[in-house]
Parts: sequence; structure tokens; C-alpha cells
Amino acid sequence: MALITHNGRKVRITHRARAALERTVRTRLRDGEGFRLATVNLDHMARIGSDAQFARAYAAMDIIVADGRPIVWLSRLARQPVQLMPGSDLVVPLARLATEEGRAIAMIGSTEDVLQAAEAHLRKLVPGLAVAFRLAPPMGFDPQGPQVAEVLRDLEASGAGLCFLALGAPRQEMLAARGAALAPSVGFACFGAGLDFLAGHQRRAPRWMRGLAMEWLWRALSAPRRMMPRYARCFAILPGLIWRAWRQR
Repeated sequence: MALITHNGRKVRITHRARAALERTVRTRLRDGEGFRLATVNLDHMARIGSDAQFARAYAAMDIIVADGRPIVWLSRLARQPVQLMPGSDLVVPLARLATEEGRAIAMIGSTEDVLQAAEAHLRKLVPGLAVAFRLAPPMGFDPQGPQVAEVLRDLEASGAGLCFLALGAPRQEMLAARGAALAPSVGFACFGAGLDFLAGHQRRAPRWMRGLAMEWLWRALSAPRRMMPRYARCFAILPGLIWRAWRQR
């Protein structure tokens, strides 16, 4: 397992390769055993270092994979290399796994228009897909609030085996952590904007930019007021992460 540390808080990448991730997810789906999957990036590490509640939610994750080139580069520097696995690239493969194992999926987050469009697109790509639960929470939705217990109990009762969470960090990770007790048979996948990309409501960086590790620039230029402060925080913690990765060698 690759280890990343910031401000004394540690995040372990549990699956270095996508094949291993898919084997674990398939087994959990087949056995009816829930899980919580997060995709760690520099923004998450910055938040984890300063937000104890988010750090606790991350500590509750069963599966953590690398989302972002800097995380991959840090793992190589530490001689614990991991494969890049953005959540946006995992939506369709995991939906296909659920369908192959006879399990329905669920979607929570974003807007009703996005969820409808994402479902329609998934149905085209994954024949036989079953959607058992879908919820676009209202503004101000609090993953720690009392109303969430009812949502999670309804999700558990729906029979869904895999739930895509598109609430953004840290809300999706906090909701997934609560799901361990209230929806124990559901696998939660925290994929942020993955459903928005699938629905076409957000445009992802062109493939050539992703290949050059420039997706961050695309996102920064697309929404500078929102993304530039985030990337400033990421760049600020990078020297310390590099130093600790070097020491792990």
C-alpha cells in the first residue's frame, strides 16, 4: 500500500492497479458486502490536513485509489508506484461489474437533470443495467443531518448494490462513512463530477490534455474563481509531500 502523509494525517492507497480494484469490487458485490471507495487527490490531502471531520471520513474508507497525476508521481518517488484511476473513468466499468453480478445501482447527488441524463447514457453503454434508487438532494443537504438516516435506510431497502455519490468532497465521503452502519450492503463510490461528465453537463478536458497531465489547467481556466484557490492550496502542500515521499524511499 502506498502511503501519503500531510500534517500528521495518513492516507493509504489500498489498490495500486485497476485490475485489483475491480476484483475487490466484484467480490464485494457478489457477496452482498458493502464498501466505501474514495479517489484521493491533492485537494483531498489539503483538506484532510486541516479538517478533522474529513480526515475521519477518509479513515472510514475501505478502498482508496489515486486520482490525479501528482499522487501517482509521489507514489513513484516513494518507490510505491500506483496506477492513475480517476473516478470519472471508473463509473462505467463499475456499473458494468454491478450488472454482471446481478446488482442494481443507485445515484445520489448533482441535479435531477444530470441524474436522468447519466442514467440514460449508462443504459446505452451497459445493457441490462438496473437503477434501483436515484436522489438529487436539495440545496443545503447535510450528510451529517438527521434526514440522511432515512435516505440511507431507503437506499438499503432498494436492493442497490452500488451507489455513485456525486456530492463533491467532503460531503460525499461523509455520507459514505455514515452508510457503513445504515446501508451495510451497499458499495459507495465517491466520484465527484463523474456523473456530470457522463451526462454531458460538464465538459472534461480533451484526451490530449489529460495525456500531458494538464487537466488541472483546463479546469482552472473553465472555472477560475472556484478552482484557482483550490489549486493554490494544492501547490502549497506539494513541497512537503515531495519531501516525505522522498524519505519513504
